[in-house]
Amino acid sequence: MNINVPADVPETSKNEYTKNYNLITHNSGKLMLFAGDQKIEHLNDDFYGEGIATEDNDPEHMFKIASQGKIGVFASQLGLISQYGPDYKDVPYLIKLNSKTHLVKTAQSDPVSNLLYDVDQVVEFKNKSGLKIAGVGYTVYLGSEFESQMLSECAQIIYEAHQHGLITVIWCYPRGKAVTNEGDSHLIAGASGAIASLGADFVKVNPPKKDGKTEPMLLKEATVSAGRTKVVCAGGSSKEVVSFLQELHDQIHLGGTSGNATGRNIHQKPLDEAVRFANAIYAVTVENKSVEEAVKIYKG
Repeated sequence: MNINVPADVPETSKNEYTKNYNLITHNSGKLMLFAGDQKIEHLNDDFYGEGIATEDNDPEHMFKIASQGKIGVFASQLGLISQYGPDYKDVPYLIKLNSKTHLVKTAQSDPVSNLLYDVDQVVEFKNKSGLKIAGVGYTVYLGSEFESQMLSECAQIIYEAHQHGLITVIWCYPRGKAVTNEGDSHLIAGASGAIASLGADFVKVNPPKKDGKTEPMLLKEATVSAGRTKVVCAGGSSKEVVSFLQELHDQIHLGGTSGNATGRNIHQKPLDEAVRFANAIYAVTVENKSVEEAVKIYKG
């Protein structure tokens, strides 16, 4: 697979960039990102309650899944990775650099998510820990009155990460009082293009909706708008397994996406089932398997 190495990656970091890119995509160019950043984003709503496996309340549950299942990269905050990563050194990690909770709603204040760590601290942590830190992530809320602050931070993060050969995945969600329809396909395409303009390697978006339903074909505008920045879709709240896998398959093959970023649909399940479902998602995303083949993997 030929990798497009951006020009802001210096010659001395090109091998590191290529190694990290191949590590998290398994030489496929497709990304299966296991999202574990919700402990801050959604507090305990995603980890405890009806329909959620009891073991999901323990953060280590996600690390066990990441270690035993097939994934591209496990994304979480540096603090959790520093606590559990040494016991799971086989896992490739992506450090989420900013996070906020869901307590303050848009009606009260437009969203803003500030840096928790910077790229230099991530590089220092990577060198000292010996963990497989392959990239960094950051969330931008386009449409927020604070968007200029987040766009500026995001641009600096991408540039600095590339200096060290790290891969960048940018979460980008239109959100704020100026946004009337977060699921509008044209707006999501605009968000993808904006993040491409900052030079990100991957942009993570919510799938567009029409009449309240996701429409994979509507992603085509976003995947073309993003150019060489690859689009991955958020998995969202828990769905029925076959429906989830079919939607993922259609996002890739009809919408032109290059993978997925899934959290709740995996980690809310008991360990054995979560691992089987991660493997099924990986099969569709990275191994180009059919939905039927992926369902067989899930069923064991």
